[in-house]
Amino acid sequence: METVDMDRLKTGEVNLGTSIMAVQFDGGVVVGADSRTTTGSYIANRVTDKLTYVHDRIYCCRSGSAADTQAIADVVHMALQQFTQANDGPPSVHVAATLFETICYSNKDALSAGIIVAGWDKEVGPSVYNIPLGGGLFRQPWAIGGSGSTYVYGYCDATYKEGWGRDETVQFVKNTLSLAMARDGSSGGVIRMAVITEDGVERLFVPGNELPTFWEGLEVLGKPGYQPGVVPMAIEPL
Repeated sequence: METVDMDRLKTGEVNLGTSIMAVQFDGGVVVGADSRTTTGSYIANRVTDKLTYVHDRIYCCRSGSAADTQAIADVVHMALQQFTQANDGPPSVHVAATLFETICYSNKDALSAGIIVAGWDKEVGPSVYNIPLGGGLFRQPWAIGGSGSTYVYGYCDATYKEGWGRDETVQFVKNTLSLAMARDGSSGGVIRMAVITEDGVERLFVPGNELPTFWEGLEVLGKPGYQPGVVPMAIEPL
């Protein structure tokens, strides 16, 4: 069996090269992702939808190999349909996350997949599960993943607060993904979000020209009126 070097994909494979996240709030969850898919340094798709439906109130966010994660999501989707028929009711988020984890862990030497599963069920309410590369299952109030996540862990730690409502959580996801997309060359495009509650799923879209902006380095790189030869930042004397 061909195995995967976790530092690179199989020859010719498409990488989601991504920023994904899910955040729990009172009454539901918000999942979000950027839309850039890369093949090496080439942008293969700039408007990818990385939020994948697996059941009525359960979605997953995918990072890693596009082929691997799409195949895993398809298998779990089929299994959850069978579960629904056999049990006369929808599965819990934990059931869905456990299926993802079982597949990822059982095939950890052949797959490149980092997945976040989030949704709402009548047993627990809202919940978020993180399944990192190689398998493992961790329930968290918020989870981030993909190549862009390394840039925003500090922001998430400093900003997240328990007890948020829908609007605060949507803004938090939007800001976090915008910061990740600004720093990570493999993330970009637009932001797609889904708000999942007992009432159903609401899809949200933020185009690239409406992304929140933060410090852009104009003080250092220069801005309108900048005079060449003038150092744009203070230098302390030795």
